[in-house]
Amino acid sequence: MKFADLAREPLVHFVALGAVLYVALTWGGNPPDPTSRVIKVGAAETEKVAESFTLTMGRAPTDAELDRAIDSFVREEVLYREALRLGFDESDAIVRRRLVSKMDLSASLAAETAEPTDALLRAYLDENIERYAGQSSQNTKVGFEQLFFASEASARAALANGSRNGEDTSLPGAIDGATMRDVAGRFGQQFADRLATLELSDAWQGPVSSGFGWHLVKLTAREAAQPDFEALRLVLANDWRNAQISERKERAYEVLRSAYRIDIDR
Repeated sequence: MKFADLAREPLVHFVALGAVLYVALTWGGNPPDPTSRVIKVGAAETEKVAESFTLTMGRAPTDAELDRAIDSFVREEVLYREALRLGFDESDAIVRRRLVSKMDLSASLAAETAEPTDALLRAYLDENIERYAGQSSQNTKVGFEQLFFASEASARAALANGSRNGEDTSLPGAIDGATMRDVAGRFGQQFADRLATLELSDAWQGPVSSGFGWHLVKLTAREAAQPDFEALRLVLANDWRNAQISERKERAYEVLRSAYRIDIDR
């Protein structure tokens, strides 16, 4: 594998970031010894405190501000060591979850800012087409025949006795190739929602209510619309990114887990 390809590998980012976090959390030296009663603030520590102040405030600290910042660091170090000495890091579930979250975060940082190409997003859409098909349901095309009745009772009676004589109406008896949006515009949303639940069949179904009255319906065609890539671009990008984050977390975990021997008593 070439160095350029290796540098783009998420697991390389994970290992490198882990090393950086370790150095940052330990001030570039050894981890704090909770049994030690010596807290040394030398030139290196003072420089780190000053750098932290500068990053936060946008300017270098005055002598008085640096003294207060060092006092704050010493206080934090004292309390941190006492917490370690008392085993809070081992028994506190909140601390445990935060440490786990930091490890997960270090594995997923690269994915959180990744910008997928159109090719990647189209491939992701193809792999998850059923997930997004429902978001284009208004563009699904249908064909159906309908018989109109003024009351539900008369519609049910016609369905039961096999009568195919509906009442006179200005509504078309047959529609072909209309989108669900068009159907809702002509018959009302309630009719369109009920139509979406019907099965393709040569049999009459219903009654189905609308703003006009009641209908028996024979659903003759239904063609699902393809998801609109441009309309879904932002949603796809977010979903792709979340999928990448989950995948990288799991891959990083598997790499780390492979270094352990797991003994579980069953």
